[in-house]
Amino acid sequence: MRASRLLSLLLLLQTRERMTARELATELEVSIRTIYRDVESLSAAGVPIYADRGPDGGYRLLGGYRTRLTGLTEAEAASLPLSGIPGPATQLGLGDVLAAELKLLAALPPALRTRATRIRERFHLDAPGWFRTPDQVPHLHAIADAVWNQHRIQVRYHRWKHPQHVTRTLDPLGVVLKAGTWYLIARPTHPDPDHPGPPEPRTYRISRVLTLHTLTEHFDRPGGFDLAAHWTAYTQRFEADSYPGQATIRLSPNGLARAAILLPPVMARAARTTATAPGPDGWVQATLPIESVRHAHVEILKLGADAEALDPPELRDMITETVRALATRYASKASHLR
Repeated sequence: MRASRLLSLLLLLQTRERMTARELATELEVSIRTIYRDVESLSAAGVPIYADRGPDGGYRLLGGYRTRLTGLTEAEAASLPLSGIPGPATQLGLGDVLAAELKLLAALPPALRTRATRIRERFHLDAPGWFRTPDQVPHLHAIADAVWNQHRIQVRYHRWKHPQHVTRTLDPLGVVLKAGTWYLIARPTHPDPDHPGPPEPRTYRISRVLTLHTLTEHFDRPGGFDLAAHWTAYTQRFEADSYPGQATIRLSPNGLARAAILLPPVMARAARTTATAPGPDGWVQATLPIESVRHAHVEILKLGADAEALDPPELRDMITETVRALATRYASKASHLR
């Protein structure tokens, strides 16, 4: 581990030319005292490291010193596709992203290395959504290992329908990170009582895996299985199945703008794409997909007086009753306060 850290420190100085002890400690996730010791060890081994003093100081390599120890290990090579998202890569057990990236940068000509470093400084990917507590995924590493080595797994899984706890034997085909949530795409080895017909790849939320056992038997991946294409088709079906109904509403100019922020993405997109030309009052009419009347009732109320439900009639009646109850309650409260 220390040898790997020393090499990473050396490659950092080689690719970025000058770094402070604090910057090195942050990159390598160690203490500043450890950086001091590592620099002393490299210097004792003959590496020409020089420390500049002052506010613009830091460590640098003298005389254009370059190391040729840039060959990738198997683990580092495996981590390269996830080099842009080091956090999720570490969760998957591919924790060699930094070393792999440094070795690649060190091998580039100076002009290309400068451009690659500049891109890293200016663009950052943060996968999780806002205001969400990340899922606890204690079995993610084992699942990723089973996917990689094509080992069958047996899981005890918590689902919403009854019975809530089920045991499944699965062929794990891939792992997907969607808005900070991890999903397993796997093919059951036996027909599912809830889904007649030959077993097809299904989606499992990894945080709901209660127990996991990696089996000794291997499986063959389905010929032609494309994880990205499968996930795209799945998300399209999921959205269509989740919003089977429709509602027609009117929106003020302010309501149309607020819909993009307050409504779920599927409804917000439909509000924008189905909106008619504005009428004399500036209002538009739009058709929104809805999960249910009760769900639409909650979502449309978010827009307040900037939205009017037209159809279905039961949705309009439900919102009317809510508005009437609110008016009565607030009028009563105002009278009481006087």
